[in-house]
Amino acid sequence: MIKQFYITPFFLVFIVFMSSIVNAQKDRIVEEKIDSILSLLTLEEKVAMCHAQSKFSTPGVPRLGIPEVWMSDGPHGVRAEINWDNWGYAEWSNDSITAFPALTCLASTFNPDLAKSYGISVGEEARYRKKDVLLGPGVNIYRTPLNGRNFEYMGEDPYLASKLVVPYVKGVQENGVAACVKHFALNNQELWRDHINVEVSDRALYEIYLPAFKASVIEGGAWAMMGAYNKFRGQYCCHNELLLNKILKTDWGFDGVVISDWGGAHNTYEAAMFGLDMEMGTGTDGLGTTTLNHYEHYYLASPFLKLLKKGEVDEAIVNDKARRILRLMLRTNMNSNRPLGKMNNVEHHHVARKVATEGIVLLKNKENFFPIEDREGLTIAVIGENAKRSMTAGGGSSELKPQFEISPLEGIKKRYKNAQIVHAMGFASGPSVYDQILPSPYDADSLKVEAIEIAKKADVVLFIGGLSKSHLQDCEGADRKQFELPFGQDDLLNDIMAVNKNIGVVLITGNAVEMPWLDKINGLIQGWYLGSIAGDALADVISGDVNPSGKLPFSFPIKLKDNAAHYFGELSYPGDSINQFYKEDILVGYRWHDTKKIKPLFAFGEGMSYTSFELSDFKLNKKTYTKGEQITISGTVSNTGIVDGAEVVQVYVGKSKSKVKRALKELKGFKKIVVKRGLSEPVQITINVNDLAFYDEAIKDWNLEKGNYTAYIGNASNNISKKIKFEIK
Repeated sequence: MIKQFYITPFFLVFIVFMSSIVNAQKDRIVEEKIDSILSLLTLEEKVAMCHAQSKFSTPGVPRLGIPEVWMSDGPHGVRAEINWDNWGYAEWSNDSITAFPALTCLASTFNPDLAKSYGISVGEEARYRKKDVLLGPGVNIYRTPLNGRNFEYMGEDPYLASKLVVPYVKGVQENGVAACVKHFALNNQELWRDHINVEVSDRALYEIYLPAFKASVIEGGAWAMMGAYNKFRGQYCCHNELLLNKILKTDWGFDGVVISDWGGAHNTYEAAMFGLDMEMGTGTDGLGTTTLNHYEHYYLASPFLKLLKKGEVDEAIVNDKARRILRLMLRTNMNSNRPLGKMNNVEHHHVARKVATEGIVLLKNKENFFPIEDREGLTIAVIGENAKRSMTAGGGSSELKPQFEISPLEGIKKRYKNAQIVHAMGFASGPSVYDQILPSPYDADSLKVEAIEIAKKADVVLFIGGLSKSHLQDCEGADRKQFELPFGQDDLLNDIMAVNKNIGVVLITGNAVEMPWLDKINGLIQGWYLGSIAGDALADVISGDVNPSGKLPFSFPIKLKDNAAHYFGELSYPGDSINQFYKEDILVGYRWHDTKKIKPLFAFGEGMSYTSFELSDFKLNKKTYTKGEQITISGTVSNTGIVDGAEVVQVYVGKSKSKVKRALKELKGFKKIVVKRGLSEPVQITINVNDLAFYDEAIKDWNLEKGNYTAYIGNASNNISKKIKFEIK
C-alpha cells in the first residue's frame, strides 16, 4: 500500500529557507568570480567595456577570454543583422525569424501566462541568433494616441503593464538572454524625443510611469535597462541622477546594466556619475569622412579614461560599471549552462498565432455580423491596402525580417474555401519625406472606383484599413500628424457604404483612430500588428474558429481633445519643443474619462465575444482590512451563450472622500477565465491592501489612507456589474 506524502507548512518553510541559502551561495560565487576578474583588468580594458565597438556590440577582453556583448532589437522579434558601422542591413541569408504580434496585442490578451510563452519564444530566437541582450520589452505608458511608438508598449494602465512585463522578462531570461526593459522613463512621444524636457509630478511619476519598470526589476529580475532619449527635470534620462542612481539602483536595488538608447548620451561627466553603464550609438567608427565619431571618442571612451587618470572621477565608478557588465556576462555569454535556442519552429508559430487571436478585440457586432460563415454563393469583398501590406516591415527599430508573413487577404482566402473572395486596394499609402506624407504613386480615384464596383456586387464587405506602420503612421522617430485615418479612408468608407451597407471594418493599427463612420458599419475588429501569422489569426476570428477574447489596453477617445494630454493644450502635448508639462497628472487614460465623465468611443478593458457572460455572486472575504492583508474577491462567471469563450474579470478600486486627488477607480486585479458554453466557473482575485496606497509627496513615500473604499467588478472599465464597499483601518 502506497502512503500519501503530505508537505507540512514547516517543511514548505524549510524548502524555501534552503532554496534561499543555495541562491545566496550562488550569488556569492558569482560576486567572487567578478572580483577575481576585476583584479586582472587594466583601467583601459574596464573603460572599453563601457562603450560600443559597433552598432550593436561592445568589446570583450580577448587576452582574458572575456567575450563581446551582442545586442539586438527588438520586443516583437529579433531584428535582421545590421552592418558593423552603419544602419544598413548586412543581407545575411540566415537571419529570418518569427515575427510575434506587437506588444499592444500582447497587452490586449490580459494573459500573463501567454506573456511568459511570448518571452520564452522570443528569447529562444535571440539565443539561437547568438544575442546576449534583447532590446525590449517596452513599457512606456500610452499617453496620447499620436505617439508613433505606442504599438511597442503595453497600454495606458501601469498595473496591466506590470503584470505582463514580469513573465515576459522571466521568459526571455530563461534562455540566458538579458531582457533590456525600455525606455526609462517618460519617453511617451517621438516628436522632439531627443531633447524634450518632461516635467511631471512625483505622484504621477511613481503611480503611473514607473510601476511597470519597477515590477520588471523587483519581480522580473531584469538584467538590463535602457535609458530614454528625453530629459526629465532638466537632465537627460540616460544619465539622470534621480532616475538611475536613486530610484533604479538604490531604491529598487537594480544590479544589472543601464544601456543608453542609441545616441542618448550627451556628457562624459554626467554619463560617468549619473548611472549609465554602457554607451551605444553615439557615432560611427569614423572610417568615413571624419574620425570625430570614432568609438574611441564616445563619452564613456577616451574622455572617460582621461577623467579617471586625472582623478576627477574615482576609479570606483568605472569598477561599478565593469562589475555590472561582468555580472551581465556571467548571466549570458559567460554562462556555460544556458540553452542553445531555437528559431522558426512550430511552437513559436503557435505562440505567435495564440497571442494574435487572444489579442484581437471585437468592438462592434451589430446583428451578429461576425463571425462570417463560409458558404457557397457568398461573395466577400475585401477592400483595403492593409489586406495585403506587410506589417512586419517598417516601424523603426522594431522592423523585422520574418521567414514568412501571412497577409490578412491570404489568411482569409485560405480559410474561406466555399465563398468567393475578391479584393481591391481602395486606397494606397504614400511615402513620407521630411515629416510630410507624399501622394501615393497610385491614382486614388481609380482605386476608389474599383473598390466601389466590387462592393456593389458583394454580399459582404470587409474593409481592412488603418495605419501603415511607417513614418508618421505608427513608427519610431515621429508622431502621427492626424487622429483620423490617412489616405482618404474615411471618404472611401462613406462611398462604399452608399452602395453596400453590409460592411465590417478591421483596423490594423497600434493606436486609437477617429471613427466618424462607426454608427454606419455593422462590425468592427481591432486587429493590431499581428506578425508572421497575422492573416491566419484574423481569419480564425472572422470565421468564428476562435472566439475573440481581447480587451483594449487603452482608451479610444471620440475626438482628440477628449484625451487628457491634449485637453490641456500644446504645453501638455507636444510641448514647446523645449519643455513639456504633464498637466493631466495621474488622470491618464480611463482614469481621465471616468473621473471627468468624458465618454470614450471605446473604453479601457472593453472587448466583445461571440458568446455572452454573466458575472454573479461576487463578494469580498471581509469588510474591514488593515495594512498588508490580502483582499480576496470571489464570484462566478457563467457562459450564457452558445459557444465556448474566455472572459476577463476586472477589479477596480476607488477611494471616496480622499484627502488627495484620486481617479474614480483604478485597475487592481484581473483574471482571464475560459468557460464552456452553458457552464459556470468560479473565479478568485486577490489584492494586497498595500497596493491601494498613493504616493504622498509630503512624505516622499507611499501612504495607505484609512477609510471607505469601493471595489468595482466588471468586464470593462465602463461595464461594472458589481460594487462592493469595504474599509481600511
